[in-house]
Amino acid sequence: MKKIENTPRYQAVETLMRVETQHSYANLLLNDTLNSHGWSAADRGLFTELVYGTIARQLTLSYAVDTFLAKKAAPWVKILLETAFFQMVYLDKVPDHAIINESVEIAKVRGHAGIAKLVNAVLRNLQRRGMPDFSAISDPLEHLSIEVSLPKALAARLVELRGLEGTKKLGESLLVPARSSARLCDPQLTVDQAVDLLNEEGIKAEESRVSPVGIIARRGAFAKTRLFREGKITIQDESSMLVAPALQVEPSHHVLDACAAPGGKTTHIAQYLDADKGGKVTALDIHAKKVELIRENAARLHETARIEAICLDARQAAEKFAPASFDRILVDAPCSGLGLMRRKPDIKYQKTPADFVKLPKIQREILESVCALLKSSGIMIYSTCTILPEENQEVVRGFLADHPEFVQIPPDVPLVKKFVKDGFLTLFPDDMGTDGFFISCLQKREKANR
Repeated sequence: MKKIENTPRYQAVETLMRVETQHSYANLLLNDTLNSHGWSAADRGLFTELVYGTIARQLTLSYAVDTFLAKKAAPWVKILLETAFFQMVYLDKVPDHAIINESVEIAKVRGHAGIAKLVNAVLRNLQRRGMPDFSAISDPLEHLSIEVSLPKALAARLVELRGLEGTKKLGESLLVPARSSARLCDPQLTVDQAVDLLNEEGIKAEESRVSPVGIIARRGAFAKTRLFREGKITIQDESSMLVAPALQVEPSHHVLDACAAPGGKTTHIAQYLDADKGGKVTALDIHAKKVELIRENAARLHETARIEAICLDARQAAEKFAPASFDRILVDAPCSGLGLMRRKPDIKYQKTPADFVKLPKIQREILESVCALLKSSGIMIYSTCTILPEENQEVVRGFLADHPEFVQIPPDVPLVKKFVKDGFLTLFPDDMGTDGFFISCLQKREKANR
């Protein structure tokens, strides 16, 4: 019998404790734990579901646990109870008695008999009484915050944008596990052919409704397939697949990808280029390790001839490159990442109002640095994986007000055209089940270089 410390449930509690007390990134801790334990596929899946599911519903679970506790418990005890509540209320794979028994054993090992008795009593009460009634929360915003587990300040900002019901719909969508998606990289294959090949390997695959080169999986792991090993597909969210085609790249173009790591969009852009005709994408990132990731992705996808990766802060691009050096520029700007809340649920608890002041300043600095590098009539895309106007529409409008040599043009996104408003594409996570994403397309006027 394996030690309780090596079980997915015990390790989930340990991981969640580190996320809470050390403010560590859940995805990094999760990967480290998975790599250090020789678990079965079922145990790996349970651990992943426990960590992400408990984080995604943390405010709901915390409120529920507190209603069953007569007095404040140690942080690890509360986290243990939250993981058990998550399993008992939202999962149906394991019977309640097994969840209760293992939770009690964890309490004994991590604490003592008294804590084990408390854990047993609370979980038995949950089994008898069920979850508390949220209707007891009279404040509509607080009720929404607890019901869909959105921090109150973030919920308030989203209500300003989408209203109470729209925010509830968005919050509920974030509680559904993120689906896997991949981009077809081999021009010799059609999406239908790739789907058939993936299904033969046990991937329940289907074509994307968002990107014409996208494939989604209802079951199975793309990274374990032959197409992935051979560099014929790469893992990428459907919404980010919209960027490269919207740039309207031609085979001979020189393209700047100003904030490129890990290289998903860079390699997509490279597919439109012809190295023999001078086509090339210059990919920048401020971190040397991330530049290596770009190079690794380029090599795996057989795109090294068309990609040059450079370690450089995009805010210093104007110091390295001559004016009018590029036909196309992509600024996929550093942002709060709120569009990724389904995939990285800890993001929604980490961001503060200060971030929404600091980040737009950096975003504008990048745009200011690279805009002179674009050729006359060239196209520049500003994109983010966030959903707040402060980092999106307001940044672009501010830039355009200071740069009359640029004009906004509609992004070429035919499959999601209905989500383009006022010339901007904003995809919320509940629109198409993708990451939240923003795209703005800007063109440099012909007269700029006369």
